[in-house]
Amino acid sequence: MENVQKIRPKFLDLTRIRQPVPAWVSILHRISGFALFLSLPLLLWLLDNSLHSRSSFARFQEAISTPLMKLVLLGLLWAFLHHLLAGLRHIAMDLDLGMNLSSGRTTATLVLVVSLTLTVVLGAMLW
Repeated sequence: MENVQKIRPKFLDLTRIRQPVPAWVSILHRISGFALFLSLPLLLWLLDNSLHSRSSFARFQEAISTPLMKLVLLGLLWAFLHHLLAGLRHIAMDLDLGMNLSSGRTTATLVLVVSLTLTVVLGAMLW
C-alpha cells in the first residue's frame, strides 16, 4: 500500500476564491428566493391596502411613490426575475438540457444578463 499524502487546504477563505458564473447564479437564486419569502408580508400588505377602497388605493399610491419604496420594489422585481429565470435554468438542467460546461456557463451568463436587463427596462417603465 502506497503512502500518498493529500494536500488539503488548511484555511478556506470563500471571499478569495473566484467563483464561476454558474456558482454566482446559484447563490443569487437562493438569495432572491429568501428575499421574496421575507417580502411576502410587505407585498400582501400593499395588495390589501390597494384593494379596500379608493382612499386606501390613494394611500397605497402614496406609499409606493417614495424613492425608498421604489428602490425596495425595484430590488424585489430583480429578485423575482432572477429567481424565475434561474429556476427555469435549474428545471432545464434537471431535464438534462445544457449539462455540459460551455452551455452551463452560457445559460448562467444569460440568466444574469436577462434578469438585469429586464429589471432595468421594467423598472424604468414603472418608475
